Amino acid sequence: MAEITYSHEVEQMCCVAKGPKHGPAPIPEEGKWVKVYEIKDISGLSHGVGWCAPQQGMCKLTLNVKDGIIEEALVETCGCSGMTHSAAMAAEILQGKTILEALNTDLVCDAINVAMREIFKQLAYGRSQTAFSEGGLPVGASLEDLGKGLRSQVGTIFATKKKGVRYLEMAEGYILSLALDKNNEVIGYKFVHLGKMMDAIRKGVQPAEAYESNIKTYGRYSEADGAVKYIDPRAE
Repeated sequence: MAEITYSHEVEQMCCVAKGPKHGPAPIPEEGKWVKVYEIKDISGLSHGVGWCAPQQGMCKLTLNVKDGIIEEALVETCGCSGMTHSAAMAAEILQGKTILEALNTDLVCDAINVAMREIFKQLAYGRSQTAFSEGGLPVGASLEDLGKGLRSQVGTIFATKKKGVRYLEMAEGYILSLALDKNNEVIGYKFVHLGKMMDAIRKGVQPAEAYESNIKTYGRYSEADGAVKYIDPRAE
């Protein structure tokens, strides 16, 4: 450690003893109260959300930290094509690092860097998702945030004042058509569950069959329920 240099004013001061030495306030970590002195004292699973400077894209970052080391990383990005490739690089970088190393590492994309900053604050202050979960969560737990087929849950909705709303993708899947009532209001939709469809194709089911078998509806989609018109949200 480099020698500390003191100003002339400080050198001339007399010494006053420090009183209380109670250390840091304890934070909740995986069902325990822990006084964090070093990075290795931090454990927990949590999420951080970040955005890039022009706010064109965003990132949701999930880390599972054990004894200061990132054992698991889930990087989900949206809104920027380049960011999806940055996510691949960030996931390669993050695992195995301490959370301090990761905080001071260029994670390729502004949004991912901001997400890392936000999740670091949560973990450092004991605001993790596993603060009161004894033993925390096993490595691999972040995958539970994903839908069937391990796809991120995405909501994509477009609307204009002149033409109204268009549902494009929901948690259930890729929207195929919208059901409108007699007032031209959306009352339901038909979708294909892409995660389940791709799982079926991977297991040998023919694509056309996998597609048809994973088409479902939500809401009041049938004519019996008041639907009088169906539109393709991407073409009509």
